[in-house]
Amino acid sequence: MAMEVQLLWAKIPFVGRWAVHYWYVVGDRHGQSLENLQRWEVWQRRELKSPSWGHLHQNLLTPYGGVGNGPSFLAQHWSGALGDRLGEIILNSPQLYPHCYSYRYWPGPNSNTYAHWVLERAEINFDLGWRGVGRGYGQSIFSRFSHGHRQLER
Repeated sequence: MAMEVQLLWAKIPFVGRWAVHYWYVVGDRHGQSLENLQRWEVWQRRELKSPSWGHLHQNLLTPYGGVGNGPSFLAQHWSGALGDRLGEIILNSPQLYPHCYSYRYWPGPNSNTYAHWVLERAEINFDLGWRGVGRGYGQSIFSRFSHGHRQLER
């Protein structure tokens, strides 16, 4: 069965001008529709809803719902071999993600650290942009200040 993965983002309440929250939606492709949608993200509070692994949550919120400061936006979509690779990493992340039980707004680890970690594991070069605060947690300070992609300039 072919998996498709979408990377979504939404503005964070109160600081949305400077910071956004990223998460993944994983689904199975059946003809023209995606089924069995699962939302995967790191949230600032632990184990709010089952299933969760510390701060890593599956289906805490609806797949396309924002995080309290307006709608969500699609940053990227992967299908085929890349979708399958990303989907496997995400589905196995409760056992593999090193920061399930740690969370800090700044400098991380946070939701954007998780989004970036998944992309790195899949060897996908996609820039979360300067508003993806925490994306560079654990990296050199210079890699945290990239220019970002145009979709976040809305």
